[in-house]
Amino acid sequence: MSEKNTAAQDPIIFLDDVRVTFTTRTGSLLHPNKVHAVQGVTLKLMPGETIGIVGESGCGKSTTANIMIGLQQPTSGKVYFKGEDVTKRTADERKKIGRVVSVVFQDPATALNPRMTVHDQLLDPLLVHKIGTPDQREANIRELVNLVGLPPSALQALPGQLSGGQRQRVAIARALALGPDAIIADEPTSALDVSVRAQILNLLTDLKRELGLAMVFISHDIQTVRYISDRIVVMNHGQIVEQGPAQQVFKNPQDSYTKLLLGAAPSLLHPKLGQ
Repeated sequence: MSEKNTAAQDPIIFLDDVRVTFTTRTGSLLHPNKVHAVQGVTLKLMPGETIGIVGESGCGKSTTANIMIGLQQPTSGKVYFKGEDVTKRTADERKKIGRVVSVVFQDPATALNPRMTVHDQLLDPLLVHKIGTPDQREANIRELVNLVGLPPSALQALPGQLSGGQRQRVAIARALALGPDAIIADEPTSALDVSVRAQILNLLTDLKRELGLAMVFISHDIQTVRYISDRIVVMNHGQIVEQGPAQQVFKNPQDSYTKLLLGAAPSLLHPKLGQ
């Protein structure tokens, strides 16, 4: 087997027994209270795969996402990107991680610079990573806008002149600018109107298929996760309590917490998509 084929089988991201403990301001000086946000999480994201991480607020899913994108360093355990140990990452490694994994945040209004046009928002990562000639960068920007279903006229708009759904499309285009292997989408539809959520989910699904992307989709709504994911990971109190193929977890949940999520949560999607 060639080196390229071997590398293709490596996980894009591999979290190996990762733990994150925060020290709180409560408790005494000698005995501060500790919060175990992530406890012994082992997770592999394979090329082209979509993993849905689901759980209630405070379950550890966003902290897990922050470890995946390099914003949070684990208290213990190992983090690998394409087989390379990046647990204690350097500035150069952080830059390389930015080429491998991009993130789409919950609220596009805070993720985008309100004073920069859409054109400049998309140009910025290309300049930072010194990608292409000026002409190639302009071609990339036009292609990105087309890819996420925005008209060319949107390039000259400021984020405040766009709707919430359009802003999230810009955020997705920016995440795609560096040609990443994977996207981490942290509650990317929860700040949007119900009528727009399905459109953004359909866009992410189409992009995953067209570009061969891997994706980690994080949500507290298990119905939404089911709609987009190949594999579902259920988290509770910082631990993975259940994981498996999406349909298997949905049709035959094993853990009582998974059953609770399925029974209690109405879909955040349009009712027809939640069926």
